Amino acid sequence: MPPTRVAIIGAALDLGAGRRGVDMGPSAIRYAGLSDRLEAAGLEVEDRGNVQAPLAETRAVGQERARFLDEILETCGRVATEVERARGDGLVPLLLGGDHSIAMGSLSGLAASGRGGVLWLDAHGDLNTPETTPSGNVHGMPLAAALGLCESFSRDGLRLPALDPARVALVGVRSLDPGEQALVRDLGIAVYTISDLDRRGVEPVLTEALDRVKGGSFVHVSVDLDVVDPEVAPGVGDPVRGGLSYREAHLALELVAEAGVMNGLDIVEVNPIHDHENRTAGVAVELAVSAFGGTIL
Repeated sequence: MPPTRVAIIGAALDLGAGRRGVDMGPSAIRYAGLSDRLEAAGLEVEDRGNVQAPLAETRAVGQERARFLDEILETCGRVATEVERARGDGLVPLLLGGDHSIAMGSLSGLAASGRGGVLWLDAHGDLNTPETTPSGNVHGMPLAAALGLCESFSRDGLRLPALDPARVALVGVRSLDPGEQALVRDLGIAVYTISDLDRRGVEPVLTEALDRVKGGSFVHVSVDLDVVDPEVAPGVGDPVRGGLSYREAHLALELVAEAGVMNGLDIVEVNPIHDHENRTAGVAVELAVSAFGGTIL
């Protein structure tokens, strides 16, 4: 059964992204009616506000191959604390980003009970390290860090590695850098590209991916809105053409709800600066509702 009690936790962080604006994502998603829609679906909702996150204008970039790393990891430590607290109170944490680097905090908080698995819905792999990154943007590294592949990311308050590589599934991928491709081959991580979804269909792929991520101490679902085609969700941090359709995205999250295994959910990379009339935040709300058991029809 899908969870019935939800803790909303915002992380208004954009230090890991190349384009500014995703720090406004949590406000945009709330404004689009997140709490009301979840409550209408029968869930008990507690909005716990935002964790403290610094502004780029007030901090130095730091190392070029992992820009603003210290500030990002400090914020992720606060996210981890709030996630662990929510789980201790019997609520499922729903994290609102912010850029995808906040997933290091989500996963660290869940890993208080041991390493788990993640269903990573994203156009990108987020498997770069400071050694392989083409940009230096940390939002391209959180999954690698959660697998323990970024040694310089070790900090008190973060449990890295948080994941078992055998329980990681990336779905909807349309762009992998060379270093990410090598890492996928070396670790045997399950990657389901957009071509796999086209050829096999959403339901068989998601069923297989969900079977893969189960069996650890938790199952986390991390949704970057750029997994959806930019014609449907234009306001994202790093859009890539050819993504999931509106219905395909909903079906994917509906299958998550039906599986009844989700212990936490990220909704990240909503960028209102590049959006049209808050359309992408509206899609984010609808996908969150689907993940928690709501239906369109």
